[in-house]
Amino acid sequence: MGVFVFLPLVLPLTALPIARLAEQHLHPRGAALLLTFVSAVLAACSTFCLGLLMVVGTAQLPGNPLPDSWSDPEVRDAVPYDEVAGKTAIVALVAVVLACAHTVRRHVRFRSRAHRALAGLPPDEVAVLDDGLPYAYALPGSPGRIVVSAGMLSCLNAGEREALLAHERAHLTGRHHLLLLAARLAGCANPFLLPLRAAVAYSTERWADEAAAQATGDRRTTARAVGKAALFARPAPPPGMAAFASAGPVPRRVAALLGPVPPRRNWPPALTRAGIAAYVAAAGTAASTMSALNSAAALFLVLEAATPL
Repeated sequence: MGVFVFLPLVLPLTALPIARLAEQHLHPRGAALLLTFVSAVLAACSTFCLGLLMVVGTAQLPGNPLPDSWSDPEVRDAVPYDEVAGKTAIVALVAVVLACAHTVRRHVRFRSRAHRALAGLPPDEVAVLDDGLPYAYALPGSPGRIVVSAGMLSCLNAGEREALLAHERAHLTGRHHLLLLAARLAGCANPFLLPLRAAVAYSTERWADEAAAQATGDRRTTARAVGKAALFARPAPPPGMAAFASAGPVPRRVAALLGPVPPRRNWPPALTRAGIAAYVAAAGTAASTMSALNSAAALFLVLEAATPL
């Protein structure tokens, strides 16, 4: 197993260059899916290797439920600095589990509370709340609904309201809440992946912006709707939900809508900065996966040899 067990903990750094470049050189849909996939795989490998280190560390603790032979020197030698690394991994893995559980709990709790608040309204796709505060967000569920306040609708004209609804509909159709949740959990699993979480949030907003512009046939009206909503919207969006004017840097979104339609490609050309960054991220992801599998296989063989039949 050796030092390779530590690689998945630091290989997420290879994905950082693609975070901003994907936003600039890929279609938002491709950028969101690529960054989410890379985040999820790197986070899974990182957490898995913490689990392997924890096995070694736990085996040394008195009163542990593992077989006594798992604490043999042969097992400890499979991990460099086994005493420090193993016990540190226990603390780190507990922190990861608690952070992920807290994130999922907040997400589920808000969805449940929001659906209960809409229980008395007609079961239409668009739920208009009699609230003077301007806000709008996509609420996933079965079926998903678009929640918008009367205050937000009063800030926009007819064309801008159409863009707003098309934007939120794109969030529901694309199941962006799952991408956002996966990116948030990846950031909980490994702090090196936090920049990818922000990039996924921005890419999903840009994806919905482009879908709204295509649905309305007017990029300028969509840009104006995004800008106006940002001026009037309340400061804090609902936690874990895709909000029309709060997620992602609004000036960059408006500037992108006023520019040309983004390219449809989901992977950048090889001989460009974005292409090189994408291949580095792909190589890091593959190396992280192989390191995790190699470490798991090595530890399994060592434990099997140390455990009597």
